[in-house]
Amino acid sequence: MHFLTHSGVRVPAVTADQMRQVDQLAISEFGLSLLQMMENAGRALASVVLALREAADGAVLVLAGKGGNGGGGLCAARHLRNHGVHVEVTLAASTESLSEATRLQFEILRRDGLAPLDTARDCALERVSVVVDALIGYGLSGPPGGPAAELISLANRFEGPVVCLDVPSGVDATTGETCGQAVVPTHTVTLALPKTGLREQPGLLYLVDIGIPKNVFEQIGLPYRWPDPTQWIVELISGE
Repeated sequence: MHFLTHSGVRVPAVTADQMRQVDQLAISEFGLSLLQMMENAGRALASVVLALREAADGAVLVLAGKGGNGGGGLCAARHLRNHGVHVEVTLAASTESLSEATRLQFEILRRDGLAPLDTARDCALERVSVVVDALIGYGLSGPPGGPAAELISLANRFEGPVVCLDVPSGVDATTGETCGQAVVPTHTVTLALPKTGLREQPGLLYLVDIGIPKNVFEQIGLPYRWPDPTQWIVELISGE
């Protein structure tokens, strides 16, 4: 399937397995690092959040998981802080269980003076202007449980913008089916190529270039042309 830009450019969509293959090739055969891709994702996510905050003064609440999706959210938190935004972060896992790259992103924030909120109960939504969902990406396997499920429920109680990184947490990136609880987004910032499961998701969809070489996509049989050479964040409309 494809998604369309507002100018009518067709952008191919990928399944979770295809995106996993893209990431593996980019790292193992092309030498791109996970931290490089995470940095590009986090900066773009922060840019979308900054635009949403233009008419609001509240805090940004980042809900971060233990894997790469959480690392992108923590990276976005750093960029937002650098632009004077009050950011609060809560983790869905202990710091010891964070993946290596995500732990590094967390350590940077910690050294910069940001302490995470302990639990979902500590998140005061009345002082928040935007919630960022960076809990679970395309690697969803089974219904979210524990703290992740609590934070998904928290995001769904929020009445303002909810920005999801790559795929709303709890949504299958390939089929779009929900597995237990799932975040209902107002905006989704998807990475490299849109995921097939985003076709029926509500809200606005943005596509971000995270620097993966086009030959990576060609190696797995995907025609690749960035839809707008003047922008590295592109809004997409419905899939077909």
